[in-house]
Amino acid sequence: MTYAITQTCCSDATCVAVCPVNCIHPTPQERAFGSTEMLHIDPATCIDCGACADACPVDAIFPVDSLPVAQQEYATINAAYYADQTLEPAPDGPNFHAWDEPVFPRVLPSDFAPLKVAVVGTGPAGMYAVQDLLLHTSAEVTLIDRLPVTGGLVRFGVAPDHPATRKVGDTFARFHTHPRVRMHLGLDVGADVTAQELAAHHDAVIYAVGASADRTLAVPGEELPGSISARDFVAWYNGHPDAAPDAIDLSSERVVVVGNGNVALDVARILLADPDSLARTDIADHALQALRAGKVREVVLLGRRGPEDAAYTKSELLALKHVPGLELVVDDHDPRTAPAIDETDPKADPKGRAALLRGVTRDRIDWAQAPAPGRRIVLRFHSAPVEMVGEEAVQGVRVVEASGERTIRTDMVLRAIGYRGVPVAGLPFDETTGTVPHEGGRVAGRPGTYVVGWIKRGPSGGIGANRTCAAETVTTLLADAVAGALPAPGRAQKAFHRLARRRARGSSAPSR
Repeated sequence: MTYAITQTCCSDATCVAVCPVNCIHPTPQERAFGSTEMLHIDPATCIDCGACADACPVDAIFPVDSLPVAQQEYATINAAYYADQTLEPAPDGPNFHAWDEPVFPRVLPSDFAPLKVAVVGTGPAGMYAVQDLLLHTSAEVTLIDRLPVTGGLVRFGVAPDHPATRKVGDTFARFHTHPRVRMHLGLDVGADVTAQELAAHHDAVIYAVGASADRTLAVPGEELPGSISARDFVAWYNGHPDAAPDAIDLSSERVVVVGNGNVALDVARILLADPDSLARTDIADHALQALRAGKVREVVLLGRRGPEDAAYTKSELLALKHVPGLELVVDDHDPRTAPAIDETDPKADPKGRAALLRGVTRDRIDWAQAPAPGRRIVLRFHSAPVEMVGEEAVQGVRVVEASGERTIRTDMVLRAIGYRGVPVAGLPFDETTGTVPHEGGRVAGRPGTYVVGWIKRGPSGGIGANRTCAAETVTTLLADAVAGALPAPGRAQKAFHRLARRRARGSSAPSR
């Protein structure tokens, strides 16, 4: 029996660190790490020790012979990864373990005074940085979040029917009560305290504030009522403090989602999920009630390009194919779609994303009519939205396709075309990329100030990508400390804690 990695893989490489036979790839030392959708276990070398399953923070690893029906395809996916791979053999030696936890240069001498470091943001990027500081240095950390709860996108961005993915938050939570951590929630840097005040009380400040805005379509009618960002919709069903319980109207039978990435698949799946199954998750109560009373029966995902270029990962599409009572349909309106899916076409990639749609129903749909009976998701490729149609609210989406233009009737459009960073008070900002300019995580022109996560590299990469991202930033910070490049704080860290308690929004805002 061997093990297989499944859909919820976070790619943080914890499993790689504990594998005694180097059967999990790509490793953090390999070029492909960070560019593959998930890690893979080689069935030819797996020795069935189970160490990887025990170490996995998101419960994504299972014995192949115990995979449920909906996940059995992952055994094939894991094995197929190695079909065309040439891997270097493990080095010899009784005490050599080349695939231990990723090792990054540590430069602080043992007698170096403990650094006082503030980390702004409690999502994965910030917490990987905190973990790195606590495990490798004697730093004292001030952890800050503008929200009254911790977690960032792990808590408010992951779909509630993916509880295993959310479990990575448990790994981070153990650092919240670490003896060298003081945490202030409900404290907004830029509003409640300034970036200058934060820097004045610490040797260094790391900003892990993510990407909290949306990319725009820049088409007429985009601001009409009924046109909603997927980010706002996700925040609503996850109970984000900033999302009003009555913010979403689900009275439309058809919802159009612009985009076909993983977030688009998430929102489509939640819209059509069985409310009784969602009731067993931690979905917000107001969202569950609205979904029970809602009328949505069909969700249409618009993709500008073809199925071979879809932005979703294979694992997320596979999961969608196995949702009980949900039909998956490909709109066969464009002559370029069928060849990409058809296994008999010599140009079709047998390992590409389009190959996963083989066997999926293809249909020509009359978009002027109401949705067909039942619950279905329609993938509509080669279809670019050019206008939200309506006078006082959305009544349709006008799209451009090979045969001309067409209007799809709908009262609700979700824009799932990506997130975007916003300017951070007191820091430089690149409007083109939506990031803070930096060198290895060091903010340009701001000694002692650093960035990590999406505000550093842009909104790309999943949870695990933040591990190596944080390691780079922390390594840069430590190098600066040894070089004497960190500005000396003018005030004590304890004074900041008193300041934070006074200014946190609401006198009961949690802090420790």
